[in-house]
Amino acid sequence: MTPHHPARPDRVLTQLGLIKLGQTDLAGVLDRVVDFARQGLPDAMEVSITLVGEGGPYTAAYTGDSALVLDELQYRLQAGPCLEAARGQATVHVRDTAHDARWNGWPQQAAAAGAGSVLSVALPILDDVGGALNIYGGASEAFDEKKIRTAQRFAEHAAVTLANAHLYDRTASLAHQMQSAMEHRAVIEQAKGIVMAERRCTPEEAFAVLTKASQDSNRKLRDLAAAIVARARSSERPPSSGPASGPGSGSGSGSSSARKPR
Repeated sequence: MTPHHPARPDRVLTQLGLIKLGQTDLAGVLDRVVDFARQGLPDAMEVSITLVGEGGPYTAAYTGDSALVLDELQYRLQAGPCLEAARGQATVHVRDTAHDARWNGWPQQAAAAGAGSVLSVALPILDDVGGALNIYGGASEAFDEKKIRTAQRFAEHAAVTLANAHLYDRTASLAHQMQSAMEHRAVIEQAKGIVMAERRCTPEEAFAVLTKASQDSNRKLRDLAAAIVARARSSERPPSSGPASGPGSGSGSGSSSARKPR
C-alpha cells in the first residue's frame, strides 16, 4: 500500500457526476468510482467495492491487489467489515486492525498486510444488488468522524451513479438480446422459406421439419437455420463473365468455366 495525495472531496464528487454511461460499461464505471474514492478520501491507501447479489459477494473493482486479497479473505471466512456493511446497510469502522477481535482473526491478517484501519460504507444500489465501499487505511485510527462523514457522502453519490450504471447496463443488455432474437427469427424464417421451396410444403410443415432436424442433430434451431441459409447461398452462382455461359461450358477438353470470384 502506497501513500497518495488526496484531491478535494467536492472536486471528486463533481467528477463522479460527470461519468457518461454511454461512453463506458459497468466495469468501467466501477473502476472510476474506486479511483475517485482513493483520490478524494483522505488516508485511503486502497479502495475496493464489494457487491452482493444472488451469486453471493464479490469484489467488483479495486485499486490495488492488497484490497482484493483482504476482500476475498472475508468472503472465505464469511465475515468481515465489508460484508457486515453491505448486508446491514451500515458503516463499519475498524479503528485498529492489530487489536480488533472481531471476524475470526481477519483484522490481524489485515494488519499484517499493511492495513492499520478499515472503513466500509454501505452502497444501497438496487433492490437485488447491495454493496459496500471499502477503504483501507495504512495507519491505525486513520479515519476520524470528519473523514467518516466524507466517506459516507461520497458513498451516497457513488450509490446513485452505480444504480444508474446497473440500470443502463441491464437496458443495453436487454436491447442486445432483443436485437439478437430478431436476427435469429429472421434467419429461421429464411430457412423455413428454403425448406418450403425444396419440399413444397406449408410454413407449419417447414417449421416442423426444422425443429425435428434440430432435435435429431442436437443443434440449436438458430444454428441449424443459419447453416441451411449459408448452404443455400453457397449453392448460388453469380453470373459468369466472358464467352462461357455457365459451369461446365466452354470449348475443348480440360477447359474450365469462367466464374467471377465469390
